[in-house]
Amino acid sequence: MKALKSSLVILGSVGLLFLGACSKGDQASDPKSSPTSAPVASQPASSAPAAADKTDHPKASKGGQVVESGAYHLEFVAEKEATGTHLDFYLQKGDKHEPVPNAKVSAQVQLPSGKQQTIAFKYDPDGKHYAVVFPGKDAGSYPVKVTADINGEKVDGRFTFNQ
Repeated sequence: MKALKSSLVILGSVGLLFLGACSKGDQASDPKSSPTSAPVASQPASSAPAAADKTDHPKASKGGQVVESGAYHLEFVAEKEATGTHLDFYLQKGDKHEPVPNAKVSAQVQLPSGKQQTIAFKYDPDGKHYAVVFPGKDAGSYPVKVTADINGEKVDGRFTFNQ
């Protein structure tokens, strides 16, 4: 009798484990169950080609972190340099991803120490993007909130880069 009870407990536990694993997979694939939080940057398209193929938008053109915010396509690229980290921000509009040259773009960067630093991007007409060199050199993760003011319309994107 004890062996039968033990077998039923084990079988029931394994069944619940499989049931729980199946239900979590359904939630992740159901578009209705997505959270209503602010958009979060995706990884570069080159590291996840299968996920990029499911959207109607072209892949990340510069290999950066991408956020789609309304009608806008935001792409953030960070590259280490001797004087700090070169930050590029591509602000594009519509399905054709046309550059938006007339925005005021700034970023709030959180340093690994927890302090906040605000930086302003400048538009580079040759590269059709906004750029700045961030002077921080401390090792760690740098969360970044980029805000673009386009004729009074604010568009935000959240990204990270590592030193």
